[in-house]
Amino acid sequence: MRIHLIIFLLNITILFIPGIAQPHIGGNNSGFYTGLFHPVFGYDHLLAMVCVGILSAQIGGRAVWMVPITFVGIMIVGGILGVLDIFIPFVEFGIMLSVFSLGLAIAVDKKLGILASYAIVAFFAVFHGHAHGVEMPLLADPVIYVLGFLTSTSILHLTGVLIGFAANYTKIGSLLLTFSGAIISLFGLFLLVKNI
Repeated sequence: MRIHLIIFLLNITILFIPGIAQPHIGGNNSGFYTGLFHPVFGYDHLLAMVCVGILSAQIGGRAVWMVPITFVGIMIVGGILGVLDIFIPFVEFGIMLSVFSLGLAIAVDKKLGILASYAIVAFFAVFHGHAHGVEMPLLADPVIYVLGFLTSTSILHLTGVLIGFAANYTKIGSLLLTFSGAIISLFGLFLLVKNI
């Protein structure tokens, strides 16, 4: 639990560093805040990021911090590919599929397996990162922009972890989490069917 507190405090501290938090760095029209809010205002990104945190809390143990770190690490790779404009097929489909799959993983509650969870999280992180990178504003500083979406992603993961821990304290909480995972999965399925 101490590692989560450290990550949370680090993310909050970053928000108050003037050089990073300034949205108009070096005359750029966007930067840290653009990256910060990109995952938050995209409901597909938001749901997937929170789901990663919940899934890691359901698994427990080292997975509580390793699953989110895996997602963030692979997302950086995807983000770099996006910033460099390197094509990856079916990115939007991959993001919608991540909402479906991660919701389903929460609904089945620990029946997926640890290795499968890591593989799914890593696979979908590439698509989310690529989308963030491709959608970087033209005048944004890439490093500052990436720091922005990494910060919000980490906060969303931490939010999911806290939701997962809180839900696991009671039987009704666990049932609500399973139900919520099913609803998220159905929503992901709706997005997929709608966009086919």
